[in-house]
Amino acid sequence: MNKLTDMVHKQALRLSCFVRRVQNQTWAQCARSMATQSRPSMAILDDYLDIAKPHFSHIPTTELSITVFHDSLPAINHPHTSASDRQAIINRLKPFTIISSMRERTPFPGDLLRQLPNLKLLLATGTQFETFDIATATDLGISVAAAPGRGRTDGRLSPVSRPVRPKLDIRKGGSHPTTQHAWALILALARNVAADDAAMKGPERRWQSRLALGLTGATLGVVGLGRLGAAVARIGSLAWGMRVLCWSENLTQERADRKAEEVGLPAYGGSPVDPDAPTFKAVSKEELFSTADVVSLHYVLSERSRGLVGTKELAQMKRSALLVNTSRGPLIDDVALYDTLESGGIGGAALDVFEIEPLPADSPWRSAAWGTQGRSKLIITPHMGYVEDGIMHTWYEETAENLERWLRNESLLHRLN
Repeated sequence: MNKLTDMVHKQALRLSCFVRRVQNQTWAQCARSMATQSRPSMAILDDYLDIAKPHFSHIPTTELSITVFHDSLPAINHPHTSASDRQAIINRLKPFTIISSMRERTPFPGDLLRQLPNLKLLLATGTQFETFDIATATDLGISVAAAPGRGRTDGRLSPVSRPVRPKLDIRKGGSHPTTQHAWALILALARNVAADDAAMKGPERRWQSRLALGLTGATLGVVGLGRLGAAVARIGSLAWGMRVLCWSENLTQERADRKAEEVGLPAYGGSPVDPDAPTFKAVSKEELFSTADVVSLHYVLSERSRGLVGTKELAQMKRSALLVNTSRGPLIDDVALYDTLESGGIGGAALDVFEIEPLPADSPWRSAAWGTQGRSKLIITPHMGYVEDGIMHTWYEETAENLERWLRNESLLHRLN
């Protein structure tokens, strides 16, 4: 009798799929619909710090099975990813109906999506999705929705207790977490925070490692004057009276003036060093790299911007200058930067982002030798620019709300396709 019931059920599913086919639904979409007739399953990826669980604990296990992964597999489309690692990624993700991702920690190109026949819903976080093939997801019948960081829309209280902070306009001190991290790295480099900390705790119990670099009236070079770049520039101008130089491929002085005004600064006269000059001065790439005391990268990664900072740009920098990257690792040519720092070509660098993340254990960047024997200083952090209690929990709250809506067959919020 059970076999007969099973046969009838399968026939019903095939008939349902045929009807959908007639209604212009692809066979791939039909297969996905058939796969989700049983209890759906969800994978929460790249939850390095184990903070996701409380946001989904209220969902009954009878409705959804959830698996949380705290590690990260290599990017499937990276040229250094082996065939066995690519297969491991597919094998890990293949069983799941729903995937909750964290930013671009796991890319979802079309080649991967096409090998995940059970996937029906991809829940993304943040606002940039260059590593997601949205068009292919649409063709395969996979819904993609974002968590933009605005919070839940239904008034449900967060299961995680954390300080409630006001959302401030950027002209009144508001900023993105990455802005704070960029300045933390700039100050840590300029004031020798990491080096002095290590020296005082080391076996020799040393006191003071070297002179700090003063920032008052220094020149800040901002590569990419978007929302984050403008916020970093604003702080440099207001806090230390820094002269701000800006460059991007299509930046004009008119656009730079508008950006200054958008963040609450005057278009002209914002710098006490040069009161007659634009507050954010648009210059050539060469002038920025050769003049700036601090260069901070805030550029969107694309095939055209990959390797934006290479041997030429690094050679143009002052020997005392500092380079900070909180944007994307591949913006800098790794080999060129390594050679420059190894020879002491610039004052130092601070990196929060890397070509491969998590940074491999044997990476040369993970050396304690930087800043010694003529090498430049180097500070590295594990892509912490956005990893802040407020935004991380908000993303998971929004993800949970969309998951609840999907389970109730309601329309998704913040859809990308």
